Amino acid sequence: MLSTDLADLEAYMADNPGAVIEDVARERKVTPRAVIEALPPSMVRIGSGEHFAAAMQDIVEWGEVTLIVHTDDAIFEFTGAIPKGEIGRGYFNLMQPKGLHGHLRHERCAAVALVERPFMGKTSAFIAFVNADGGIMFKVFVGRDETRALRSDQLLRFRQLADRIAA
Repeated sequence: MLSTDLADLEAYMADNPGAVIEDVARERKVTPRAVIEALPPSMVRIGSGEHFAAAMQDIVEWGEVTLIVHTDDAIFEFTGAIPKGEIGRGYFNLMQPKGLHGHLRHERCAAVALVERPFMGKTSAFIAFVNADGGIMFKVFVGRDETRALRSDQLLRFRQLADRIAA
């Protein structure tokens, strides 16, 4: 990306920090990672993909969260507790027979981005697992309480995780 394009993207994200990352990426013909990196520095911290398993194992202890997979064709949302997982046969395997389960290609994770920003008039906090191509594998959002505020216990865990992996 040219420095003028990067400066333009950074200016856009500073003015529109709640823009849908995937939409901005598609409209500007850049990767979602480039959009995340263009957010104001106070809103994003990025750690290496080697922290994938540690981040997932931490999230398991948070309770109910929302996991989102956003593709060009659909947005899948799962709200609930993330099951424990373990690495085996080349995947990070979510170890649960029902509900959310599956096999994640953890070795394709190039970055773990922790984003805290305004979105649709509220504060939002999520972890984006970014793949080697600059795409977002999936996001895990800090849950909300009965007043729709971010759960303070999870937000604390989110920030502690950011301190550990994106120091």
